[in-house]
Amino acid sequence: SSKTFWTTTGMFPQELIIGFPKCVKISKVAIQCYLVRTLRIEKSTSKDPVGFEQCVEKDLQHREGQLQMEEFPLPEFQATYLRFIIKSAFDHFVSVHRVMAEGT
Repeated sequence: SSKTFWTTTGMFPQELIIGFPKCVKISKVAIQCYLVRTLRIEKSTSKDPVGFEQCVEKDLQHREGQLQMEEFPLPEFQATYLRFIIKSAFDHFVSVHRVMAEGT
């Protein structure tokens, strides 16, 4: 729902982990967020959310009063979990409105 979102508690880094029912192949990840400065995406193929490996880290553009919409086309990889680490922000609180993963 576009009316719901996840928000940080004001300290950084902050983490958001998304789990899939089984290991999947992912070719692109996209995120809609607000006031995120530096974002890292990591993956894990473990049964539990451990043993993460970095996929990408990026500094996002500040868009005053607008959602940041970032796509990360990546070489196809497998993952059971994706961890989104917000390393820094443009304000004390940020929000994540949507996360999308494309693949099979």
